Amino acid sequence: VQLVESGGDLVQPGGSLRLSCVASGLTFRRYYMSWYRQAPGKERERVAHISSDDLNTNYADSVKGRFTISRDSAKNTVYLQMNSLKPEDTALYFCYARHAFIATINYWGQGTQVTVSS
Repeated sequence: VQLVESGGDLVQPGGSLRLSCVASGLTFRRYYMSWYRQAPGKERERVAHISSDDLNTNYADSVKGRFTISRDSAKNTVYLQMNSLKPEDTALYFCYARHAFIATINYWGQGTQVTVSS
């Protein structure tokens, strides 16, 4: 199983980025997908989550109204659209997959760096 993130970059405050995570080696429709982030010296936190059936999403309070998670099952890909970026969004962003019925089956990507700075 592989989760490969991309789309991280250096962006100015107020800018936008779209992160992508391509999953391989698993049955994508059977997995909840999430984005986490970890800033230097801080704990990893969940940013956004989408259910295996696309019906439910939830977000950390710090990103509500600015970030949108979505998934494309035809491409085995989950996205994170990030708008109105702030310096405090600077972090390494990770993709996470968890089996919808067996929580002990889960995988992490290697991360993609997002830096928000002028």
